[in-house]
Amino acid sequence: MRRLHLGLYVLALLLGCAVVFGGVLVQREHADRQRAAAEQERYGDVLAAARKEIEAFVNIDYQDAQASIDAVAAGATGDFAKQYDTSTKDVVKILTQAKSVMEGKVLWAGVVDADKDSASVIVATTGTVANTSTGNKPVARQFRIKLDLVREDDAWKTSNVEFVG
Repeated sequence: MRRLHLGLYVLALLLGCAVVFGGVLVQREHADRQRAAAEQERYGDVLAAARKEIEAFVNIDYQDAQASIDAVAAGATGDFAKQYDTSTKDVVKILTQAKSVMEGKVLWAGVVDADKDSASVIVATTGTVANTSTGNKPVARQFRIKLDLVREDDAWKTSNVEFVG
């Protein structure tokens, strides 16, 4: 009888250990899934911000150029915001003289690198540009653009834009 009690005690102890071990595994899996979901959400937010910025960048119409410029400026920060503001001073006048219309869309975008407060994204666009030098006929334009983004006031802002091959 004593052996039976000892055997049952060992079995109960082993089952208890298995339950604790299983609980730890479930807890870890839950934490891993939460981290993965947060990372996926961050990637989605980064991609949405990059797409919005580039859509504004590749869509500009001389008839309402300031609205297009303002849309890009709204998503800019830091040195890029300063450079963009400085470079667009005479753009409205030039766009109006050339009767320039650029229309485009993002074909794809991919996060190259991201952490909690910064990211790099590559974006490919396709579209057209029409102005007096094209005889006001649309001419195809494709761009590959790298954006650096930073998290500012709970939003992703563009801190650098560069055209890549």
